[in-house]
Amino acid sequence: MNLEAILAAMTPEVYARLRQAVETGKWPDGTSLSEEQKANTMHAVMLYQAKIERSTEHMTINADGEIVHKRKQDFKKELADSQHAEHTIARFKQDDI
Repeated sequence: MNLEAILAAMTPEVYARLRQAVETGKWPDGTSLSEEQKANTMHAVMLYQAKIERSTEHMTINADGEIVHKRKQDFKKELADSQHAEHTIARFKQDDI
């Protein structure tokens, strides 16, 4: 099967369903994945993460196919950067809540 064709056909919605199937071991209708389906689905999810999605999660696959683990420092920096971003909706202090 052509990997480029798989990526071109995979929408974000399809990726989300495949990822959920990998995480739960079941299809959205509740049917369990076979061992072959698990392997193929995991491969498709990893391929999508590596080539299309630029994930901000602590563990993902980079464009070279290597597993990337983010450090705690990286997450703190991203959080600090996101607090200054334009899309911030609200900020609260501990005493405000």
